[in-house]
Amino acid sequence: MATLLLSAAGAAIGAGFGGTILGLSGAVIGRTIGATLGRVIDQRLMGSGSEPVDVGRIDRLRLTGASEGAPIGQVWGRMRIAGQVIWATEFTETVRRRRSGKGAPKPRVNEYSHSVSLAIALCEGEILRVGRIWADGNEISPRDLNLRLYSGSETQLPDPKIEAVEGAGRAPAYRGVAYVLIEDLDLGSYGNRVPQFSFEVVRSAQGPGVEPGSTLAGAIRAVAMIPGTGEYGLATTPVHYADGPGRNRTANMHSASGLTDFATSLRQLGEEMPAVGSVSLVVSWFGNDLRCGSCELRPKVEQKARDGVGMPWRAGGIGRSAAQEVPRVEDSSIYGGTPADASVIEAIRAVRGCGKEVMFYPFILMDQVEGNALPDPWTGAGSQPKLPWRGRITLSIAPGRAGSPDRTAAAEAEVARFFGAARPEHFTAVGDTVAYSGPEDWGYRRFILHYARLCAVAGGVDAFCIGSEMRSLTQIRGAGDSFPAVDALRQLAQDVRQILGPETKISYAADWSEYFGHRADGNLYFNLDPLWADPNVDFIGIDNYMPLSDWRDGEDHADAGWGSIYNLDYLRANIEGGEGFDWYYDSPEGALAQRRLPITDGDHDEPWVFRYKDLRSWWSNLHHERIGGVRQTSPTAWVPGSKPFRFTEFGAPAVDRGTNQPNKFVDDKSSESGLPAWSSGRRDDLIQMQYFLAVTSYWSDPVRNPVSALYGGPMVDIARAHAWAWDARCCDPR
Repeated sequence: MATLLLSAAGAAIGAGFGGTILGLSGAVIGRTIGATLGRVIDQRLMGSGSEPVDVGRIDRLRLTGASEGAPIGQVWGRMRIAGQVIWATEFTETVRRRRSGKGAPKPRVNEYSHSVSLAIALCEGEILRVGRIWADGNEISPRDLNLRLYSGSETQLPDPKIEAVEGAGRAPAYRGVAYVLIEDLDLGSYGNRVPQFSFEVVRSAQGPGVEPGSTLAGAIRAVAMIPGTGEYGLATTPVHYADGPGRNRTANMHSASGLTDFATSLRQLGEEMPAVGSVSLVVSWFGNDLRCGSCELRPKVEQKARDGVGMPWRAGGIGRSAAQEVPRVEDSSIYGGTPADASVIEAIRAVRGCGKEVMFYPFILMDQVEGNALPDPWTGAGSQPKLPWRGRITLSIAPGRAGSPDRTAAAEAEVARFFGAARPEHFTAVGDTVAYSGPEDWGYRRFILHYARLCAVAGGVDAFCIGSEMRSLTQIRGAGDSFPAVDALRQLAQDVRQILGPETKISYAADWSEYFGHRADGNLYFNLDPLWADPNVDFIGIDNYMPLSDWRDGEDHADAGWGSIYNLDYLRANIEGGEGFDWYYDSPEGALAQRRLPITDGDHDEPWVFRYKDLRSWWSNLHHERIGGVRQTSPTAWVPGSKPFRFTEFGAPAVDRGTNQPNKFVDDKSSESGLPAWSSGRRDDLIQMQYFLAVTSYWSDPVRNPVSALYGGPMVDIARAHAWAWDARCCDPR
C-alpha cells in the first residue's frame, strides 16, 4: 500500500520540475524514488517473503490482583468476589506461520497466541461451589475454561498442573483455602492479558461449633422441584422457538452455564445441598371450576403459534394445536404451560441419574381469572375467586349451605364426573410417547393415569402421589355418610400400582388440616383411614404447614418469655405443643387477645383426635369414629404404627413471622394471597432457615421419633421430608 501511495506522490512531485534526465522525465524519476521508499516501508510492515511479519506478539505478561501479603477473605452465604492470584506460569507462546498477500513471493506472517495457567484464591475455608463467573465484568461459561475447583478442605491435594511445573513434592496444596486453577487460559480474547475475574462463591456456615444438621445444606434431605409449569422447564435438551428467519428465541437456556435451566438447577442442587437424596417433581394440569362435577383438568400451553424446535410440545395425549391456552391477563400468561411429556421423562432420568430418588407429584392449578362467570359454590356469588386453592374444589353447592347435595347420591354422581372414566388400558406407550384411547373426558383419572404411564416409560419413579390437598373433595359425603372421593382415590391407587409395580411407593399428599379426620354435623370421621390402610398405599403423606409460633409485637405477649422467635427451642416446643396441640383460638377476637382455650376430651380422654399436631397419638392408637357424639365400638381399618408419615411438602415463607402461619404466601394474582398472622411483610430469610432447622432436628432425634415394630422404620421418615421448594427456573429472567 505504501508503494502505491508514495509512487503516485513521487510522480506528481517530479512532474512539477519538468525536463528530462538521461531521457527520463521528472514524473518517471519521481515515481521510481517514491516506489522505492514505499517498498521499504511495506517490507517492514508486511515482510518481503524472507522477513516474516509478527502479529499479536507480546513481550511480557501482566497479572492483576497478585499482591503479596494481601488478606484471604472470608465468605458467608453467597457472594461475588474477585480473589487473589496465588500462582501462575510464564505465558506460553504459540506461533502459527502462514503466507499472505498478493504477488510473489508472498510475505510470511507469524500469528502469535498466548496462554497462561494460574491459580486464584477465593476465600478461607471450605465452600460448596462456584456458580457464575465473570471476566472483565462479562459473564462467561465455566465450560469455556479448563477450570478445576478446590473447595478448601483440609485434605485437598496439590493440583497436577502446579506439580508438573514446580516439581513433584514442591507444589503447595493450599489446604484450608478455596481456589480455582485455570489451565491454559487463551489470552487472545482479553487483549493479550489476564482479565479481571470474579466468581460467585457459595459457602455454608462451618466451624467447630457447627453441627452437620445445623445448616440448611446438612439439614435438608429432600426438596420439591417447582414451579410445575413451563413447557420446557424440565428439559435437559436445549429447545428454542423460531420467531422468524434467523431469529431464534431460547425456551430453556438463560445462563452462561452451557446447560438448560433445569440441568443447571439440578447441578446447583447437588453442589449446594449435598444431603438431598430425593426430589419431588411437580407437574401441573389446570382446573377450571371449583364445582367438582363441572371441573375439567387439562394440560395447557402458553401459546399456540410456535412449537419448540428440538422438542415439539405434547402432553396428556395431545399436541400443541389441540391444547387450550393458559388464560392471559394484561397480555401475559398467568402461568407457564404444562411441561412437555418429553421434558418430564428427561427430568426423571436426570434426577435418578444423579443418584437421587424421584417422587412424582401431580399438581392442580386452578386458572379462573377475575371476573369469571362461574357460580361460587361456597358463597353463591356469581363469580368464583381468582386463582383459588385446589383444596376448595367441592360440590355444586358446598356442604353446609342450603340445597347442598352433600350426604346424597347426587354428591356421589358429581364426584364420579370429576374423576372421569379413564382406565389403565386406555394409556399405551410407543417409545417415549404416551397415547390415550379412552372416552373424551378430562377427568382426574386421566390426569393421574397418564403420568403413571409416563413415569413407567421414563424407567420408573421411587414414589408417586395420586393427588394432594384436595381437602374439600375428600370430605364430601355420599349416601349413608360414605366418602366417594376417598373410595375413588383407593381405586386410583390400585390402578397406579398396576402400572408402576410393587417397587414404587404410592400415597396421597393430604393437607395438614385434612390428614387426621373430619368433623361435621356433630360427627367425628376418620374419613381418610380407608385410604391410609389400603394395601396399595405405602405412607401417610402430609403437606405440613402447621404453625410453630404465635409471636407478637412487644414484650408482654404470651410467648415473650422465649426471648426471640428465632429461638430453636421455642420453635421445637411448638412441633408437639402450642396451637393445634395444647390449645386453640375460637375466634379472631380470641386470637387478638391471645385467649387460648385448652384442647380436651372430657368424654373419652382422647384429646388427640382433635389435635392436628399430635402425629404420635394418631399413629400409635386405634381410631374410633364418633357418630352423633357416640364413640363407635369398632375401630376403623387403621392399624397403629403400620405406615410412616412423610412430609410431602413442608416449609415456611421467608417473611417476618413466617412460622406463625407457614401456609400463607403472597401472590397478588391469587385470591389466596396473604401474610402470616401479625407479620409486617418484611423479608426474613432467617426465620425460614430456623423453621427448617427446628423441624428437621426435632424429628431426626430418635427419642422423639419412635421406630415401628411392624415395618422397622421411624414414625416420621424425615429423610424424605420434601422442603418447599427448589426452583428449576434458576436462570430464567421470567
